[in-house]
Amino acid sequence: MRKHYIILPALCLTALFAQGQQIKKTEVKRILSVLAADDMEGRETFKPGAEKAAVFLEKEFAAAGLQPLKGDNDFRQSFFQYDTKPLRQDLILNGQPVSSSRVFVTGVETHINWNQDSKVEKAVIAAGDSFENKLRELKRSTMPTIVWVDQAHNEKFGMYIKAVQQHGAGKQDSTAAVAFVLKTADDGEFDSWSLEAKQEVTRLPLCNIAGMIPGTGKPEEYVIFSGHYDHIGFQKPVEQDSIANGADDDASGVTAVLLLARYFMAHPPVRSILFVAFTGEEIGGYGSRYFSRQLDPEKIIAMFNIEMIGKESKFGKNSAFITGYERSNFGEILGKNLAASKFRFHPDPYPEQQLFYRSDNATLARLGVPAHTISTTQIDKDELYHSVNDEIETLDLDNITSIIQAIATSARSIVDGKDTPTRIDKSTVTQR
Repeated sequence: MRKHYIILPALCLTALFAQGQQIKKTEVKRILSVLAADDMEGRETFKPGAEKAAVFLEKEFAAAGLQPLKGDNDFRQSFFQYDTKPLRQDLILNGQPVSSSRVFVTGVETHINWNQDSKVEKAVIAAGDSFENKLRELKRSTMPTIVWVDQAHNEKFGMYIKAVQQHGAGKQDSTAAVAFVLKTADDGEFDSWSLEAKQEVTRLPLCNIAGMIPGTGKPEEYVIFSGHYDHIGFQKPVEQDSIANGADDDASGVTAVLLLARYFMAHPPVRSILFVAFTGEEIGGYGSRYFSRQLDPEKIIAMFNIEMIGKESKFGKNSAFITGYERSNFGEILGKNLAASKFRFHPDPYPEQQLFYRSDNATLARLGVPAHTISTTQIDKDELYHSVNDEIETLDLDNITSIIQAIATSARSIVDGKDTPTRIDKSTVTQR
């Protein structure tokens, strides 16, 4: 009897990996060939190529047999970003007009008119604070807020305003108005203040493509498989080619998401699985940020974000790495499930590149979800990254197929409710 107990786990693991062989190279090539084609024009966010990719993905989700997310009627998770252009900023402190160079406003309100009696939140960027981190945090406020900025940040404050004047404020979420006011050495306490600001706001549509397989036993617990379908569009021509096709970044990851959806439709999970192709990753992670606000993060058990798996990793074939490996036992669980195979997951070998913070996993990791990115990119020497030469001909389709097979096999105990990765300490995750 003892001999059977030793052999059975190995037999089970072998059977699981054999199931993963159902991922076909021909399908890998078919999907990649569409997403990285020239007629997708580099899938730049807000451009026709991105919309064309979204339509293709909707059809693929339907063909796979996925359901829309709860409460949705289709696979398109639509939302907006906003371009803003300052028109007028009149600041008065203690009855005296103050230069507009001491104030900037974020958010998507077209007109604010505040004073010391207005119902607005008050915040401070103190001398010892990181200006960049506090700026990112406060720009996402859900309540109208006035922020008093210590004079110690005068230089960075001025650089930010100059950048806005030259290039615009950039794309913004649908957030509340937040006014940042720089204090100077001559300022005392403000007995009175008022601010009137107007800006031109242009609404820009975006969409994630998202579908699900309801769990058979734990439908209120969710596992996510994701990649981003946007890329960087047209670039400076090289030998008359100006299209940054984004075959590796991240058509390879989205291809994995589609094939994993088909795989798990054939092997129904105990926990519900969400499959998401994010938009806007290249310009600030807007798709994952919006997505994260639609769900209770405590119900998300794990996130397999898949990015740039088109080439052999520094560890050779049958390998990939996991960003933030040390932050949860996610990687250990995957490794256990692959023990009977040749495939191995490794910790991220490029910690100096901060890859854990540079992809769509970071948004959910900041909420405590065991959210990690699986990748093979040799980012320190990949000369095709963000170039017009990131095309399907440069990818190893056999290796991509084996990676997707390994993800399917390694995820099995998580989607079946047998393993639950430890949560990430959200206080240690920097905001994007």
